[in-house]
Amino acid sequence: MASAQQAAEIKVTEIRKKQETDNLVRALLDMGEAMIGSGAEIYRAEDTLRRIAKAYGASDCEVFIITSSIVITLELPQEHPRTRTRRIRKPVENDFTKLEDLNELSREVCARPIPAQQLRERTSAIADTGAQRQGQFLGYILASAAFCLFFTGNLLDALAAGVVGAFLFWMQICVGPFCMNSVVLQFLCSFFSGIMICILHGVFPSLQMAKIMIGDIMLLIPGASFTNSIRDVLLGDTLSGIVRFVEALLLAAVLTVGFLAAILLFGRIF
Repeated sequence: MASAQQAAEIKVTEIRKKQETDNLVRALLDMGEAMIGSGAEIYRAEDTLRRIAKAYGASDCEVFIITSSIVITLELPQEHPRTRTRRIRKPVENDFTKLEDLNELSREVCARPIPAQQLRERTSAIADTGAQRQGQFLGYILASAAFCLFFTGNLLDALAAGVVGAFLFWMQICVGPFCMNSVVLQFLCSFFSGIMICILHGVFPSLQMAKIMIGDIMLLIPGASFTNSIRDVLLGDTLSGIVRFVEALLLAAVLTVGFLAAILLFGRIF
């Protein structure tokens, strides 16, 4: 009777240990996905996951990350290695405030580990935190107007660029969730904002269409993606760097096609 009870307790302990290990692997995947989605470097995300795994007692942890996938192999003492893969489908936001919060959480759990389920909950809470819409809206307007002025536009051109910048913000927020990927969204934003600029120029001929377009194009240029791709290549993550570089070139090409199509279709009308 006692031996049967001991066997049952051992089985329950093994099940709990297995669940805790599974939660730890999922927590690592959550952390990696959140960091990559916030604009973290590949090497930083991999190093962070390895450090967290070591803090939780892992004897070995191998992490392989590219911009679209995470592979983790975790080995704890007296347990078989666990390997899991996660496909990353969310686009990169380059949210450095969120990234700093994730880094702070990783440093905290490395110093004082918390239950894996709690780590998942805190990571999810940070990942689901979005920037304030009012601040983003104001940023779109000010950035487009400022770039228009920087490239020798006048105050009226800057005002028109700010109006189109507000329209781009609306496109990103309202239309973005319905697009299949960032390439489709990039084309729609560039095409319809180009049409809007052509209409403004037709109604107000004194506006400089080229200056307004330059101000709004700066909102859509994938400069951060291009910079991250070069950084990844220089740090040895060649595959991730090439993927990001190709994505940046594709977005830049689609941006050009969108504005060019708007000019060809509507520029002559107005």
